[in-house]
Amino acid sequence: MERELALELVRVTELAALASAPWMGRGDKINADGAATSAMRAMFDSVSIRGTVVIGEGEMDEAPMLYIGEQVGSMNGPEVDVAVDPLEGTEIVAKGLNNAMSVLAVANRGNLLHAPDMYMEKLAVGPELVGKLKLTEPMELTLEKAAETLNKNVAELTVMILDRIRHESLIKTLRKVGVRIKFLSDGDVAGAMAPAFPEAGIDLYVGSGGAPEGVLAAAALKCLGGEIQGRLMPSDANEYARCLQMGIEDPYKVLSMEDMVGTDDVIFAATGVTPGEFLGGVRYLPDDRAETHSIVMRAKTKTIRFITSRHYLPNKAILHRTL
Repeated sequence: MERELALELVRVTELAALASAPWMGRGDKINADGAATSAMRAMFDSVSIRGTVVIGEGEMDEAPMLYIGEQVGSMNGPEVDVAVDPLEGTEIVAKGLNNAMSVLAVANRGNLLHAPDMYMEKLAVGPELVGKLKLTEPMELTLEKAAETLNKNVAELTVMILDRIRHESLIKTLRKVGVRIKFLSDGDVAGAMAPAFPEAGIDLYVGSGGAPEGVLAAAALKCLGGEIQGRLMPSDANEYARCLQMGIEDPYKVLSMEDMVGTDDVIFAATGVTPGEFLGGVRYLPDDRAETHSIVMRAKTKTIRFITSRHYLPNKAILHRTL
């Protein structure tokens, strides 16, 4: 993959963010997601790749575009796996909350895990804790090890977790140990990335979230020098069989970064739709302009670019197309 590809890909997330932003606070997550998906699909046609969607909006019979197995790109360029979440945080946009993003990752063919649409148990950390913790160990021990490595008291740690009923027992453990908890309403990818940004003030991300989002987070953390460990959580025999069908021989195996994103290069791009931990949201300006805030990263070079762009939207073209 060439370095120029990174800038091509950020244009894809920019357009998806611009298309979904007009739906902010309107209570309609379906149309917000549809607008982002349509825009992302259209912009992919100009990207110099021969891409296959391995994580997308669902199967062909569930999603009209960006479905698993769909071919995207100009069909000139490298053969790559593509993982997308056109609007990571549909409920966030519908409610006008923070941390919604348009997200994608690209890696050479055969490197991205074909993650089934189910829950995944996760443990994500920043660079200082890479290789120091294990998903399989009790949470109390995990926190003790993290505190020791970071030269902190356990009570000084800040742990981020999705605010879900399924996490009730885990939250009780965190409270008992005495760490600070920062709850996340939605935005699983942004949450897992947060420990790799010192300014976010997050030491660990724990709990369960979507498996596809876990792979996207792994791509980002590989570029950031962080780490995520995951373990699929099939809820019944059908989900277990689905894992096998997608080539996952042991659905209960603890998945490493290598399992999720391979050992080769990966590019990650995201554009904020609403303001978040490390990206601003779409901001409308006078004279038919809008400002976007994006991040684009490449694992091979460890280059991290924050990009602020101003877009001319004559006659509010994006708004009229999507509302």
